Amino acid sequence: MIKVAIIGASGYTGSESIQILLRHEQAELTYLTALPEECGAVEDVFPQFKGRCPLQIEPLDLDKLSELADVALCCLPHKVSMGFVPKLLDAGVKVIDFSADYRLKDVEVYEKYYVKHTDTENLMHAAFGLPELFREQIQGANLVANPGCYPTGSSLAIAPLLKKGLIETETVIVNSVTGSSGAGMKPSSKFHFPNMNENFFPYGIGTHRHMPEIEQIMTDVAGKKVTVLFQPHVGPFDRGILSTVYCQPKTKLSDEDLSKLYNDFYRDEPFVQVRKDAPAVKDVAETNYCHIFVTCVKGKIVCFSAIDNLVKGASGQAIQNMNIIFGLEETLGLK
Repeated sequence: MIKVAIIGASGYTGSESIQILLRHEQAELTYLTALPEECGAVEDVFPQFKGRCPLQIEPLDLDKLSELADVALCCLPHKVSMGFVPKLLDAGVKVIDFSADYRLKDVEVYEKYYVKHTDTENLMHAAFGLPELFREQIQGANLVANPGCYPTGSSLAIAPLLKKGLIETETVIVNSVTGSSGAGMKPSSKFHFPNMNENFFPYGIGTHRHMPEIEQIMTDVAGKKVTVLFQPHVGPFDRGILSTVYCQPKTKLSDEDLSKLYNDFYRDEPFVQVRKDAPAVKDVAETNYCHIFVTCVKGKIVCFSAIDNLVKGASGQAIQNMNIIFGLEETLGLK
C-alpha cells in the first residue's frame, strides 16, 4: 500500500486528489496539510467527504510527513513549492509537484514568466509528468513535474503530427477555453459569479505562463524547435478545457490519414480517446480522459481536445504519474 500525503490540501486540486485516492485500491491517504487558517477536519473543510475521510488537515510538519508518507502530492503555488521540495526529497519522500517550479528546463525562461529559481539542481533531474509522451522518464522518478492544464490538452491534440514530422513547426496556433475553476479557489472580482455568468473573455494575451511550457513539450516531441501562439479564454462553466490547435501540413493529408495516424499513436493509451466528431467538455467532466478529434479544413489541420482541467489537467494526472512511479496499474483510482 502506497502512503500518500497532500501538501496544500485545502484547494480544488487537493479536493480532487482526495476524491481519487479514496477509491484507489493500492494507495492510502495518511497526511493532509494546509495553512493554519485552512486546517480542520476534512469533512468540515470539504463536506462531500463526511463519513468517508476521517483525517484532519494540519499545518505542515516535515518530520511527521516523512514518517507517514512514501510520496507527497505538492499542491503549493509557484515559488512556494521549490522551498519545500528539496527538503521532502532529502527526507526520502517522492514528490509530484503541481506548480510550475520544475516544469520549465530553461531557467531563464522560468524566471522571465515567474520568479527567480532557487532549486535548479532538482529542476534538472525532474521528470515531466505527461505519461502519454514521457512515460519512460516518469518510471521510478523521485520528482515529477505535473504538467499545466493547457499544455496537457493542447500537446496531446497535436503530438502524433509532431512526432511524425508532418507539420510546419513555426505556425502552430493554440486556442483554449477553460472553466472558472482554472482560476483556483481564491475569490476574485473577475471570476465572481455575476461577472462570469453568461460571459466569455480572453486573458493573458501574448503573455500566458503556459505558452513556453507548451513550446517545450512540442519541441521535445518534434525533436526540433516549435513556435506556438497560445491564447486562453475563460467561459461560464465550472470545469473543463476545450483546446483547438491549428497547424499547416507539409503534404496533403486526408481525414482518413489523420484518423489512422491518431488511432495508431494512441492505441495503447488508457486515457486518450480518438473520436469521429468534435469533443465537448461535458464528455470528459470528472474523468481522467482526453478526447481528441482531428480533421482537415481548407488545407489546414485542425485538432480538438477536451479534458477536465482539475483531473487530467491536475489531480488525475498526478495520480496517474504516482501509479507509474511505483509500478502500479496505471489506471488505478482513475476508472
